[in-house]
Amino acid sequence: MFSQINYEVSDQVATITLNRPEKLNAFTNTMLHEIIAAFDLSDADDNVRAVIVTGAGRAFCAGADLSAGGETFSRGGSDVMAKSGGASRGVSDDGAHLPRDGGGLVSLRIFESLKPVIGAINGPAVGVGVTMTLPMDIRLASDGAKFGFVFARRGIITEACSSWFLPRVVGISLATEWVFTGRMISPDEAREAGLVRSIHSAGELLGAARALAKEIVENTAPVSVALSRQMLWRMLGASHPMEAHRAESRGILQRGKSADAREGVMSFLEKRAANFTMKVSNDMPNLFPDWQDPEFR
Repeated sequence: MFSQINYEVSDQVATITLNRPEKLNAFTNTMLHEIIAAFDLSDADDNVRAVIVTGAGRAFCAGADLSAGGETFSRGGSDVMAKSGGASRGVSDDGAHLPRDGGGLVSLRIFESLKPVIGAINGPAVGVGVTMTLPMDIRLASDGAKFGFVFARRGIITEACSSWFLPRVVGISLATEWVFTGRMISPDEAREAGLVRSIHSAGELLGAARALAKEIVENTAPVSVALSRQMLWRMLGASHPMEAHRAESRGILQRGKSADAREGVMSFLEKRAANFTMKVSNDMPNLFPDWQDPEFR
């Protein structure tokens, strides 16, 4: 099905593996489309409760494939064009045909995921290799990983929506330092800054990511996790806590009378494991009716 990634599902966890190990999993337009397609698969499959993203070989992703030399970035970021004279998934092009940033398309798709996303960063993550991880919910790193927001050193700028995500993950002061210098960041510095949750040996990294995914799978209601993910990420851009209050009020009302809520309470009272039956594919309430405008899609 895929040529530059692997996609497999086991124990209700989908694992997406960037798979160009001979090129350090360098990012291409093919990989872009395949990652998006993989997230489409995971969202559509109610058997998938969490997604892990990792890399094959000794790198996570070394950034954009630079095989075109000095012309690598001359045509923009991808083969996807913004709509003429309007907007496409939130990108205004001022009336011109504008190539969409490929890393941004991936980041936006991960942002919209209905399943929690865990990054298992097994080696160097540079350029789009690190910015694509920012909309992932939890990032774990191997002790051989390193990170680089190297765009200014290549004569370009931040991409993959990282000017939005990075300051929210590590704060504006550190975000500016990392972007302005383009220097490489060690796993310890990344952990201290909150870019990664924890550091593991290469042999233990995927096991740690799967253990975290298993905790989600075995203990939580899929619809509740999906809604909570949307609320936590979207409220980062809210202008007032009232926006959160409105969405949470809708959610508490709709989820509070659901079969999942009854099961959650009764399983606790009866001291047994819960059996949540509601599905993300069919039972997701709309907590954000004002966000259905095409500008947000």
